[in-house]
Amino acid sequence: MRAWIGNWILGLAAAAALAGCGTTGPGPVLPESAMPAAETDYIIAPGAVLNVFVWQHPDLSTEVPVRPDGKISTPLVEDMIAAGKTPTTLARDMEEVLAKYIRQPTVNIIVQTAAPSFQQQVRVVGQAANPQALPYSDGMTLLDVMIQVGGLGEFAAGNRGKLVRRTADGTVEINVRLDDLLNAGDMRQNVQIQPGDVIIIPEARF
Repeated sequence: MRAWIGNWILGLAAAAALAGCGTTGPGPVLPESAMPAAETDYIIAPGAVLNVFVWQHPDLSTEVPVRPDGKISTPLVEDMIAAGKTPTTLARDMEEVLAKYIRQPTVNIIVQTAAPSFQQQVRVVGQAANPQALPYSDGMTLLDVMIQVGGLGEFAAGNRGKLVRRTADGTVEINVRLDDLLNAGDMRQNVQIQPGDVIIIPEARF
């Protein structure tokens, strides 16, 4: 892994000095279409804990975790896929199964413990020191993400990085110069991150 943290601290000082007198070179171009897609209901993910309430049937009501395979099992409902659904959708699917056993079942799903869905994660792939999926948090920036994945890998072509973002109009790609951000303190590259963003770091050509 590159010894970038010290360089980045020095770069911050340089960036602060340059901010008052202007700089040259472009920052990331953020098209108008790069606005995040409209927020949707919570999507259940593996690791969540659900409170399943079946009205007038306490024997069928239970608290259950979503297994790593994305499924849950409750009384009379075995191996129901939960991941990727909203709580309301899951409740309707469970009612359909329970209707084989009881009359007009009414199911409510309460998310007891949430787990970040794919839409609520930020993923870093390619030549990061530790590529991984991270839970999104309010105010997260590209620099925050890169610190959490340990910076660039030894063979990364950081200045050819891309940020892929899903929007209401489709998918857009934003060029990000990660070497400039991490090693030169170019804070113009420090774009705001949105849930669902994917940062792609290619390998350098030799």
